[in-house]
Amino acid sequence: MTARTRRTARTLAAFATAAMALASLPAHAQTPQLSDGVVKIGVLTDLSSVYASVAGQSAVEAVRMAAEDFMKANPGIKVEVVAADHQNKADIAATRAREWFDVQHVDMITDLASSGAAFAVIDIAKQKNKIVIATGPASSDITGAKCSPVSIHYVYDTYALGHATGDAMAKQGGDSWFFLAADYAFGQALVKDTSEAIKADGGKVIGTVRAPLNASDFSSYMLQAQSSGAKVIGLANAGGDFINAVKSANEFGVTRGGKQQLAGLLVFLSDIHALGLQTAQGLQFSTAFYWDRNDETRAWAKRIYARTKKMPTQIEAGDYSSTMHYLNAVKAAGTDDTAAVMKKMKELPINDFFAKNGRIREDGRMVHDMYLVQVKKPSESKYPWDYYTIKATIPADKAFRPLAESACPLVKPPAQ
Repeated sequence: MTARTRRTARTLAAFATAAMALASLPAHAQTPQLSDGVVKIGVLTDLSSVYASVAGQSAVEAVRMAAEDFMKANPGIKVEVVAADHQNKADIAATRAREWFDVQHVDMITDLASSGAAFAVIDIAKQKNKIVIATGPASSDITGAKCSPVSIHYVYDTYALGHATGDAMAKQGGDSWFFLAADYAFGQALVKDTSEAIKADGGKVIGTVRAPLNASDFSSYMLQAQSSGAKVIGLANAGGDFINAVKSANEFGVTRGGKQQLAGLLVFLSDIHALGLQTAQGLQFSTAFYWDRNDETRAWAKRIYARTKKMPTQIEAGDYSSTMHYLNAVKAAGTDDTAAVMKKMKELPINDFFAKNGRIREDGRMVHDMYLVQVKKPSESKYPWDYYTIKATIPADKAFRPLAESACPLVKPPAQ
């Protein structure tokens, strides 16, 4: 055998060895097998209505930033992001979801902003066997009686929000409540879940008044709440409706005499920014995320601020975190197949700026710590967007409805 022949033989052997090594690698170490050569994510949110300030275009930017960060770390995987406005209408949300799945080959829809839109989109996703990650909606029924094998509820829900705030206020003497609630699925669920916590602490619910979404005037509703004599007026609404309700409460001097308190049940940083600390000071509520909690949250918040020119809400933080978790699951699964990706999402822990040791349960609920916060007085705020004092950390296993109490049909009953 000549020297040249020997070199050729060695080269061929090296190629063969490399090929065998590559073939032996686990699927997640190779480029995923994507159905259309791309992972396509749809951000379906409120871009023009009452929840635009808490999700909206900033939510789209958070998802896009996650996709860009993932592609930088994984240049062999292409990710596309599309966005649309559902206008807080379930029929528009369902129509858009169907078109995205059927025509544009979207693999996952996220955000959704409202519970009505979420239920409509999840129904379509079940038919099409596609993934939905609800970050904006709050109804605990998303992982309760209406849970599905293709949907995940990521940031908060009415159980966590209602129980944390209701329990905290009750223990401070707020043992009688009157609710001003949004008149649709989210408001109904929030009243129900908060009432459970209040009654468990020995309190009582005097009554509830329901206002339509995006109401222009809260005067009559607030007067009913004020005349009820309840120690706590629970605002079971969000976004622009919450802001207008608080303004109405101030106009009528609801809290001026010290006999009544306002409790926000779903409050966002953008709400406090719009109201100002002079108006919002003293409000207590629970949240899944605060940008100024630690160095890690501050570092991420400054990055998204550079794109949106405002500090992020809990929805935007959840949009980024959940999108990155989804994409990492696609990589780990080696495919964008729905069942394989959902399996990986439930197997992989979530450890990032948003949550530590978070996990997705069999009912689709992502469980993580929540935080009880109080809005600072103007004199306590030291720099822009310095709005909250964290009063308590609520551990993940205490924050969300126990799996043993779940109405989700996917949850296996305990062994007898």
